[in-house]
Amino acid sequence: MSDHETNLLPPDWAFEFHGHFCPFMPLGYRMGLLALQRMGVDREQDHTLHVVCELGEGHPQTCLIDGIQVATGATFGKTLIEKTFWGKLAATFWYPGKTAVRYSLKPSFLDAFGTQEFFAYRKKGIEPSGIPADVTRKAIDWMLSQADDDVFARTDRPDFQMHPPKGSFNKSLCSVCGEYVFERYVRMQDGKPVCIPCSGYAR
Repeated sequence: MSDHETNLLPPDWAFEFHGHFCPFMPLGYRMGLLALQRMGVDREQDHTLHVVCELGEGHPQTCLIDGIQVATGATFGKTLIEKTFWGKLAATFWYPGKTAVRYSLKPSFLDAFGTQEFFAYRKKGIEPSGIPADVTRKAIDWMLSQADDDVFARTDRPDFQMHPPKGSFNKSLCSVCGEYVFERYVRMQDGKPVCIPCSGYAR
């Protein structure tokens, strides 16, 4: 593995966080690094960078999202990453004052990637943790050896805008269950604050 490929590999703790050794988490990590470089910003420490992933659920490649979070610091816990549930392997990266950028995986890359032995195991229903490590490593090494332009399609999105809600510490006690609920989620019934589950309202 070259020094360039080593620099594209997530740190060991990222695999521990993710829970298994697989090629799509490192692929998301690589995508996130490219986005940071393109926008000229550092890994997010606080609450500025946002990512909109076009993935859904029920398809194994959603591991991509954990790699994006590791690379960018735009984590679910900081409410900086969201999914559109479109079932596409793509994400748009947004930072105030910068041109947003969308990265997607090229079909030609995915077709070639899909011939790796790793995916034969996955199609049999074998979870990544049950696949021989050398098979997984081969898939990762092959992915890392491919040129950026062969893996990703990039689209600059100057008109893409986000309006993240302003953070607030304000909260009220639900008059039904007695638990705190933050103000933007408070619903009123008979003039009293209630949380969404107690209100029966749609979100």
